[in-house]
Amino acid sequence: MLERNLQEVIERIEKTRIAYSRHHIVRMVAISKYQSKDAIALLYDLGQRAFGENKVQDLRDKHEALKHLPLEWHYVGTLQSNKINTLLALQPTLYHSLHSIEIAKELEKRLEASNKSLRVLVQVNSAKEESKSGFMPEELLESYEHIASSCPHLQLCGLMSIGAHTDEQHAIQKSFEITKNLFDSLKNAEILSMGMSNDFELAIACGSNMVRIGSVLFKKGGFL
Repeated sequence: MLERNLQEVIERIEKTRIAYSRHHIVRMVAISKYQSKDAIALLYDLGQRAFGENKVQDLRDKHEALKHLPLEWHYVGTLQSNKINTLLALQPTLYHSLHSIEIAKELEKRLEASNKSLRVLVQVNSAKEESKSGFMPEELLESYEHIASSCPHLQLCGLMSIGAHTDEQHAIQKSFEITKNLFDSLKNAEILSMGMSNDFELAIACGSNMVRIGSVLFKKGGFL
Protein backbone atom coordinates (compact mmCIF):
# COMPACT_ATOMS: atom_id res chain seq x y z
CA MET A 1 0.00 0.00 0.00
CA LEU A 2 2.74 2.47 0.94
CA GLU A 3 4.74 1.59 -2.14
CA ARG A 4 1.77 2.16 -4.44
CA ASN A 5 0.86 5.44 -2.71
CA LEU A 6 4.42 6.73 -2.92
CA GLN A 7 4.67 5.88 -6.61
CA GLU A 8 1.36 7.59 -7.38
CA VAL A 9 2.40 10.74 -5.50
CA ILE A 10 5.74 10.83 -7.33
CA GLU A 11 3.99 10.41 -10.67
CA ARG A 12 1.58 13.26 -9.89
CA ILE A 13 4.44 15.51 -8.78
CA GLU A 14 6.41 14.70 -11.92
CA LYS A 15 3.49 15.34 -14.26
CA THR A 16 2.79 18.74 -12.69
CA ARG A 17 6.45 19.66 -12.42
CA ILE A 18 7.10 18.98 -16.09
CA ALA A 19 4.00 20.96 -17.10
CA TYR A 20 5.39 23.91 -15.11
CA SER A 21 8.96 23.53 -16.39
CA ARG A 22 11.20 20.61 -17.23
CA HIS A 23 13.97 22.43 -15.40
CA HIS A 24 11.92 22.81 -12.22
CA ILE A 25 12.92 20.53 -9.34
CA VAL A 26 10.42 19.62 -6.61
CA ARG A 27 11.35 17.92 -3.35
CA MET A 28 8.86 16.04 -1.20
CA VAL A 29 8.79 15.96 2.59
CA ALA A 30 6.73 13.04 3.91
CA ILE A 31 4.69 14.31 6.84
CA SER A 32 4.85 11.41 9.26
CA LYS A 33 2.76 12.69 12.16
CA TYR A 34 0.49 9.94 13.56
CA GLN A 35 2.59 7.35 11.70
CA SER A 36 4.63 4.55 13.27
CA LYS A 37 8.39 4.25 13.08
CA ASP A 38 7.87 1.07 11.05
CA ALA A 39 5.91 2.98 8.39
CA ILE A 40 8.67 5.59 8.23
CA ALA A 41 11.33 2.89 7.95
CA LEU A 42 9.40 1.26 5.11
CA LEU A 43 9.18 4.55 3.21
CA TYR A 44 12.91 4.95 3.74
CA ASP A 45 13.45 1.51 2.20
CA LEU A 46 11.34 2.67 -0.75
CA GLY A 47 13.62 5.66 -1.29
CA GLN A 48 12.02 8.49 0.70
CA ARG A 49 14.55 10.43 2.79
CA ALA A 50 12.90 13.61 4.09
CA PHE A 51 10.30 13.39 6.84
CA GLY A 52 8.42 16.09 8.74
CA GLU A 53 6.80 16.34 12.15
CA ASN A 54 4.68 19.12 13.62
CA LYS A 55 5.29 18.43 17.32
CA VAL A 56 8.73 18.67 18.89
CA GLN A 57 8.08 15.73 21.23
CA ASP A 58 7.08 13.46 18.34
CA LEU A 59 10.11 14.57 16.35
CA ARG A 60 12.36 13.73 19.29
CA ASP A 61 10.79 10.31 19.83
CA LYS A 62 11.00 9.29 16.17
CA HIS A 63 14.46 10.77 15.75
CA GLU A 64 15.64 8.59 18.62
CA ALA A 65 13.79 5.45 17.47
CA LEU A 66 15.16 5.73 13.93
CA LYS A 67 18.63 7.14 14.61
CA HIS A 68 20.15 4.13 12.83
CA LEU A 69 18.74 5.48 9.54
CA PRO A 70 20.21 8.58 7.82
CA LEU A 71 16.87 10.39 7.71
CA GLU A 72 16.42 14.07 6.92
CA TRP A 73 14.12 15.52 9.59
CA HIS A 74 12.04 18.65 9.02
CA TYR A 75 10.04 20.52 11.65
CA VAL A 76 6.83 21.91 10.20
CA GLY A 77 4.83 22.90 13.28
CA THR A 78 4.39 26.08 15.28
CA LEU A 79 7.33 26.44 17.66
CA GLN A 80 6.86 27.52 21.26
CA SER A 81 9.75 29.14 23.11
CA ASN A 82 9.84 26.40 25.77
CA LYS A 83 10.50 23.80 23.04
CA ILE A 84 13.38 25.62 21.35
CA ASN A 85 16.20 23.87 23.22
CA THR A 86 14.71 20.45 22.50
CA LEU A 87 14.35 21.24 18.79
CA LEU A 88 17.86 22.63 18.45
CA ALA A 89 19.34 19.56 20.14
CA LEU A 90 17.82 17.45 17.34
CA GLN A 91 19.53 19.54 14.65
CA PRO A 92 16.71 19.34 12.09
CA THR A 93 17.57 19.74 8.43
CA LEU A 94 15.02 22.54 8.06
CA TYR A 95 12.55 24.43 10.23
CA HIS A 96 9.66 25.34 7.93
CA SER A 97 7.48 27.59 10.01
CA LEU A 98 9.23 30.58 11.57
CA HIS A 99 6.20 32.72 12.33
CA SER A 100 7.33 35.65 14.48
CA ILE A 101 10.17 38.04 15.24
CA GLU A 102 10.03 36.96 18.89
CA ILE A 103 10.74 33.30 18.09
CA ALA A 104 13.49 34.37 15.67
CA LYS A 105 15.20 36.34 18.45
CA GLU A 106 14.88 33.46 20.92
CA LEU A 107 16.37 31.05 18.39
CA GLU A 108 19.20 33.46 17.61
CA LYS A 109 20.06 33.89 21.29
CA ARG A 110 20.36 30.16 21.89
CA LEU A 111 22.11 29.41 18.61
CA GLU A 112 24.67 32.12 19.29
CA ALA A 113 25.36 30.70 22.76
CA SER A 114 26.13 27.29 21.27
CA ASN A 115 27.80 28.62 18.11
CA LYS A 116 25.38 26.74 15.88
CA SER A 117 23.11 27.66 12.99
CA LEU A 118 19.66 26.58 11.82
CA ARG A 119 18.19 26.54 8.32
CA VAL A 120 14.72 28.08 8.37
CA LEU A 121 11.83 29.12 6.18
CA VAL A 122 9.70 32.11 7.11
CA GLN A 123 5.98 31.36 7.21
CA VAL A 124 3.59 33.59 5.28
CA ASN A 125 -0.09 33.77 6.18
CA SER A 126 -0.93 34.50 2.57
CA ALA A 127 -4.64 33.80 2.98
CA LYS A 128 -4.82 36.09 6.04
CA GLU A 129 -6.65 33.47 8.10
CA GLU A 130 -6.91 33.86 11.86
CA SER A 131 -6.43 30.11 12.33
CA LYS A 132 -2.96 30.23 10.73
CA SER A 133 0.37 31.47 12.02
CA GLY A 134 2.83 33.48 9.98
CA PHE A 135 3.59 36.96 8.74
CA MET A 136 0.98 38.88 6.79
CA PRO A 137 2.00 39.41 3.15
CA GLU A 138 2.34 43.18 3.52
CA GLU A 139 4.84 42.82 6.38
CA LEU A 140 6.75 39.81 5.07
CA LEU A 141 9.55 41.47 3.10
CA GLU A 142 10.46 43.91 5.86
CA SER A 143 10.28 41.19 8.53
CA TYR A 144 12.36 38.78 6.44
CA GLU A 145 15.06 41.41 5.97
CA HIS A 146 14.99 42.28 9.66
CA ILE A 147 15.48 38.64 10.66
CA ALA A 148 18.23 38.20 8.08
CA SER A 149 20.18 41.20 9.39
CA SER A 150 19.60 40.72 13.13
CA CYS A 151 19.76 36.92 13.43
CA PRO A 152 22.98 35.78 11.69
CA HIS A 153 22.72 32.26 13.12
CA LEU A 154 19.44 31.72 11.27
CA GLN A 155 20.08 30.69 7.68
CA LEU A 156 17.02 32.00 5.87
CA CYS A 157 16.35 29.71 2.91
CA GLY A 158 12.99 30.99 1.68
CA LEU A 159 9.30 30.86 2.46
CA MET A 160 6.59 28.46 3.57
CA SER A 161 2.83 28.87 3.39
CA ILE A 162 -0.35 26.86 3.73
CA GLY A 163 -2.99 27.22 1.03
CA ALA A 164 -6.26 28.96 1.80
CA HIS A 165 -8.60 26.74 3.83
CA THR A 166 -11.43 26.49 1.33
CA ASP A 167 -12.75 24.34 -1.49
CA GLU A 168 -12.53 27.33 -3.83
CA GLN A 169 -9.63 26.54 -6.14
CA HIS A 170 -9.29 30.18 -7.19
CA ALA A 171 -8.79 31.29 -3.57
CA ILE A 172 -6.21 28.58 -2.95
CA GLN A 173 -4.38 29.51 -6.14
CA LYS A 174 -4.39 33.19 -5.18
CA SER A 175 -2.84 32.41 -1.80
CA PHE A 176 -0.07 30.43 -3.49
CA GLU A 177 0.52 33.16 -6.07
CA ILE A 178 0.88 35.77 -3.31
CA THR A 179 3.58 33.68 -1.63
CA LYS A 180 5.35 33.01 -4.94
CA ASN A 181 5.46 36.73 -5.75
CA LEU A 182 6.97 37.44 -2.33
CA PHE A 183 9.48 34.62 -2.82
CA ASP A 184 10.54 36.09 -6.17
CA SER A 185 11.22 39.43 -4.42
CA LEU A 186 13.76 37.90 -2.01
CA LYS A 187 17.48 37.73 -2.64
CA ASN A 188 19.12 34.31 -2.58
CA ALA A 189 15.96 32.48 -1.48
CA GLU A 190 16.07 28.85 -2.59
CA ILE A 191 13.11 27.02 -1.07
CA LEU A 192 9.42 27.69 -1.58
CA SER A 193 7.52 25.17 0.57
CA MET A 194 3.88 25.16 -0.55
CA GLY A 195 1.38 22.39 -1.06
CA MET A 196 0.02 19.51 0.98
CA SER A 197 -1.96 16.38 0.18
CA ASN A 198 -5.08 18.19 -1.05
CA ASP A 199 -3.44 20.93 -3.10
CA PHE A 200 0.17 20.04 -3.95
CA GLU A 201 -0.41 19.94 -7.70
CA LEU A 202 -1.86 23.44 -7.68
CA ALA A 203 1.06 24.60 -5.50
CA ILE A 204 3.62 23.20 -7.96
CA ALA A 205 1.75 24.85 -10.83
CA CYS A 206 2.23 28.12 -8.93
CA GLY A 207 5.98 27.55 -8.52
CA SER A 208 6.42 25.54 -5.33
CA ASN A 209 9.66 23.54 -5.18
CA MET A 210 8.97 21.70 -1.92
CA VAL A 211 5.73 19.93 -0.99
CA ARG A 212 4.66 18.48 2.35
CA ILE A 213 2.71 15.28 1.77
CA GLY A 214 1.07 13.25 4.53
CA SER A 215 -2.38 11.72 4.29
CA VAL A 216 -2.28 10.58 0.65
CA LEU A 217 1.00 8.76 1.29
CA PHE A 218 -0.38 6.81 4.21
CA LYS A 219 -3.96 6.37 2.97
CA LYS A 220 -5.14 2.79 3.22
CA GLY A 221 -6.39 1.47 -0.06
CA GLY A 222 -4.65 4.15 -2.10
CA PHE A 223 -6.14 7.36 -3.47
CA LEU A 224 -9.81 8.21 -3.43
